[in-house]
Amino acid sequence: MARHAHPTLWGASLVSPGRTCFRLWAPIQRQPHLAIEGREPVPMRKQDAGWFEVEVECGAGTPYRYRLDDGKLVPDPASKAQAKDVHDPSIVVDPHAFDWRNDGWRGRPLEELVLYEAHAGLLGGFEGVRGHLKALADLGITAIQLMPIGAFPGSRNWGYDGVLPYAPDAAYGTPDDLKRLVDEAHGLGLQVFLDVVYNHFGPDGNYLHAYAEPFFRNDIHTPWGAAIDFRRHEVRRFFADNVLMWLMEYRVDGLRFDAVHAIPERDWLDEVAAEVRRTIEPGRHVHLVLENEENDPGYLGREIDAQWNDDFHHCVHVMLTGEDQSYYGNYVRDTAGKLAIALEEGFVYQGQAPENGIGHPRGAPSGHLPPTAFVAHIQNHDQVGNRAFGDRLTTLVEREALDAATALHLLCPQLPMIFMGEETGAKEPFLFFTDYHDDLADAVREGRRREFKDFPEFADPQIRARIPDPNAPETFARSRPAIAGEGGDEAVLALYRRLLAARAQQIVPRLAGARAQSAEVVNEKAVIGRWRMGDGAHLVLLSNLGADPAPLGVLAVPTIEPFVVVGRPIAAGAVPAHTTIAWLEEAA
Repeated sequence: MARHAHPTLWGASLVSPGRTCFRLWAPIQRQPHLAIEGREPVPMRKQDAGWFEVEVECGAGTPYRYRLDDGKLVPDPASKAQAKDVHDPSIVVDPHAFDWRNDGWRGRPLEELVLYEAHAGLLGGFEGVRGHLKALADLGITAIQLMPIGAFPGSRNWGYDGVLPYAPDAAYGTPDDLKRLVDEAHGLGLQVFLDVVYNHFGPDGNYLHAYAEPFFRNDIHTPWGAAIDFRRHEVRRFFADNVLMWLMEYRVDGLRFDAVHAIPERDWLDEVAAEVRRTIEPGRHVHLVLENEENDPGYLGREIDAQWNDDFHHCVHVMLTGEDQSYYGNYVRDTAGKLAIALEEGFVYQGQAPENGIGHPRGAPSGHLPPTAFVAHIQNHDQVGNRAFGDRLTTLVEREALDAATALHLLCPQLPMIFMGEETGAKEPFLFFTDYHDDLADAVREGRRREFKDFPEFADPQIRARIPDPNAPETFARSRPAIAGEGGDEAVLALYRRLLAARAQQIVPRLAGARAQSAEVVNEKAVIGRWRMGDGAHLVLLSNLGADPAPLGVLAVPTIEPFVVVGRPIAAGAVPAHTTIAWLEEAA
């Protein structure tokens, strides 16, 4: 058995089993008090630079809040657990209380990652996710990535409106429930990733403005409000300690940083990543992944491991659906050529202006990076959930075409990520859901209409009237797909099992040191990619996502047996419709 904790600058820390130190940064307050339930408020001692501190007799399980100068009671911004909701008291937590059974776990190398993005609330909380781990591991998944779990208002939320990033939401379970999930995953050979949001707080339950207004900038605004001021040491430590808490105290194996393009101080990411590498135990595999709309490769190749490759998704989506609205308009012209670039170089946009005229030039050359610097996906929470009706590809395209795209996705040397329900062929929508009320509920609905106004469903008043209400309980309930272990389309499950087994056997052992060699257009719906693998062998992927055969012309037909054919074999010098073929050419 082993026990783990990580000290934090903010919040409540046990000094001994019956004594706790509380620290709050409140630079615009004169005299905040610690307010423990059932006791008289205790004044906090003023420290330097806006800090307040007090040490009192109380232990784990104690409910508390802070009382501000005007009498308002607020939760601890670094609360590690809430009594119920984000407006309720915070709870003192003993991080040493949990006994880890699988403390010898050291993670898995980056090359072995097959990520599975899941929403804990839809699966029944941490205990519900835990019940699905074995089926996912048996399928060939190697890492579970939970959408954000930081405490949010109400009982249901995507997670990107969290306001207490240190506290697992009470609707999902306790801190020990989350640790039990991580511990059991490790026992099954699964890594656990968390999606963390450090670029904004949600609109309900964030009290920082009331006592720590300098936490935010007044000169930069994001789509979610005032930008967080990462120029300040107190702010940088608030989030850096959160990163280290998840990795050290909760033993998670990786983090996905949401929308880092909305963090103006880019040096913070480099700083915190370097601290992670200094802090984690020798020999332990911990992976850091970014979402960055700017296609900035500058973070990659050092302490940051990988970045979501939205360009890959957009190319495949346009090729499958023909959609051209909003940002998809940037991928309509020469889609196959762009997909070839995504396979060979990672990013499609490497400094060019958007073709549809919306936005600004973005990106920089990325062809020097290994394929494992990119997380490839053909669906995710954003690309499905930000559609007006949450449509999955299963309801938009033919099954044969989707099967061929799935094979391209899972056999590409980039790191694959599967969105919950893909593996069962789920057709249930994944909708945007929250638990807001009154004026805020109206504001959230209107805000989404403005954000996605370039999509016709959000612009057309008649269609817009049919968009499911994010705050209706049934919107949340409808978004729950069957996942591995619960049935679903057996043929789709068998396909995922076969493809993931092929990846594990043929690609993963060769992936360290792999580099893309070339990718070429076969026709407007077909591409061929080649990679020199770490052992010198050459991996070739030939994929036709179109409804017609793609003549190969002068392109070489494989002379050895493919290890995967999804669709039909090459015939008459052409790749049949809806077919992906993979083979290995041994080094000369």
